[in-house]
Amino acid sequence: MTDPNPSDHQVSYKRVLLKISGEALMGDQGYGLHPPTVERIAQEVKSVHDMGVEIAMVIGGGNIFRGLQGSAQGMERTTADYMGMLATVMNALAMQSALETIGVFTRVISAIPMDQICEPYIRRRAVRHLEKGRVCIFAAGTGNPYFTTDTAATLRANEMSCEAIFKGTKVDGVYDADPMLDPTATRYDEVSYDDVLQKRLKVMDASAIALARDNSLPIIVFSLDEPGGFRTILEGKGTYTRVHG
Repeated sequence: MTDPNPSDHQVSYKRVLLKISGEALMGDQGYGLHPPTVERIAQEVKSVHDMGVEIAMVIGGGNIFRGLQGSAQGMERTTADYMGMLATVMNALAMQSALETIGVFTRVISAIPMDQICEPYIRRRAVRHLEKGRVCIFAAGTGNPYFTTDTAATLRANEMSCEAIFKGTKVDGVYDADPMLDPTATRYDEVSYDDVLQKRLKVMDASAIALARDNSLPIIVFSLDEPGGFRTILEGKGTYTRVHG
């Protein structure tokens, strides 16, 4: 049943960036896109969008091609990274299609110009899209090799003046060990940027964490597999880890 008064809910942030991995779109497959999974994530985004929250997104490309793996297999690193950036554009277009099918206006904005299929990145235009209630999906990373989509997400979140990054993962927060492998792993409710770096906790890569720290941008780590988890956190509930200063 649709909530007749979504604006009555407590919303802790007005503008956020949702970062998800390309692997999140695979479902149970070992490769590529799983349309029902893409549609489910789109519904999660719509549920938050319906609350009046402005949403930017960055999606990785690891379900199609990962630059680091390509370079490890002998491919020149810069070329491999550009291939990974193109994979993120494919994922962004898939998410755009899923969102627009359910009535959410969306723009795919690429750091590498490809005018026939998406907009080039122009900061002021992207901010205006957000202000108009469109979901902005930032693709092609930063447009530069040697930078991950985690760093791209933190960069875009700062440029868009987002109030937090929401990092959707397979677990409900940050743990001191991999909870999939170690049943005794302890979850943090809150953790500092410096602890993430010093303890090498698997949140985002070091460049992304340092960029978030330098701009006091909180990172909310939550489970993307938990139905309604994204919306629940914005309502001031749910299970997650908050990374901050």
